[in-house]
Amino acid sequence: MNNIRKEVFEIFEEYKKADSRDDRLDVLKKYSENGALRDILRGTFDDSLSFSLPEGRPPFTPNKAKSTPSTLLRQHREFGWFVEGGRGDTLPAYKRENKFIQLLESVHAEDAEYVLKMVAKKPPVRYITKKIVQEAFPNLIRE
Repeated sequence: MNNIRKEVFEIFEEYKKADSRDDRLDVLKKYSENGALRDILRGTFDDSLSFSLPEGRPPFTPNKAKSTPSTLLRQHREFGWFVEGGRGDTLPAYKRENKFIQLLESVHAEDAEYVLKMVAKKPPVRYITKKIVQEAFPNLIRE
């Protein structure tokens, strides 16, 4: 499978199986062109980004793996609606929150969980840190 086309949850599965820090770094570098992965990591670790969404888990129905209408590879471009100072600032809060729930319901259930972790600014998987992300993607996170 093309590295750019791999789903975020699949990349994190590979990351979790890596045995050493160097192996984990290699996994991230291997998928450096994956826009969805980059956006998840930047949204999580870039302190200059904050989300215009209420805290906590929104009420949504996770997708069944076999019936996912879309993917994070397509939907990650929608993150701009939810970032403070982004295009979603013009929307009433309830519309922005509905749009967010629609995004969560349209992607694979595991990817929806990673989006929720990103919004909460929690690392997506064990052993992934701001430092290793900065090493793998030198210009991704603004200081």
